[in-house]
Amino acid sequence: MRSRRLAVAASGGFFLIAVASAAAQSGPVEVTNAWARATPGGAQAAAVYATITAPTGDRLTGVSTPAAEKADLHSMTMDGSVMKMREVDGIDLPAGRAVTLKPGGYHIMLTGLVHPLKEGQSVALTFTFAKAGSREVTASVEKVGAMGFGGSPGDPHGGADMPMHR
Repeated sequence: MRSRRLAVAASGGFFLIAVASAAAQSGPVEVTNAWARATPGGAQAAAVYATITAPTGDRLTGVSTPAAEKADLHSMTMDGSVMKMREVDGIDLPAGRAVTLKPGGYHIMLTGLVHPLKEGQSVALTFTFAKAGSREVTASVEKVGAMGFGGSPGDPHGGADMPMHR
């Protein structure tokens, strides 16, 4: 009888550990290092970049902002010396793996800017995910020509960590 109680207690403890582990993995989608480049002169378009991590896997399906008439998800690839940019309907976010939207890869294209983006300002965005719903994000505006968050250098033709899109 005593060994049976120990087995039940042990299995109950395992159940609690499994539940706690599942709860830890189902946290909110995390969006970090969101940034955009300042726009020169009368430019009507800008790109926004960020790092997104979804603990249980998800899909970024859209973005909106009051800073522009339109915000679309885009991919950019190089075919030899030809840059190809196209709109995508979403970006897959594998479970627990950071996906970086960056120059030379996936990004958010803002068109019809309401005002030029100026270094030191910020841009309010709403990211929409298939499972996690909407998330408010603030992107810092970096200098014209910046290649990374905080003005850090980046790989202009990177994208090795880009997931496949549908």
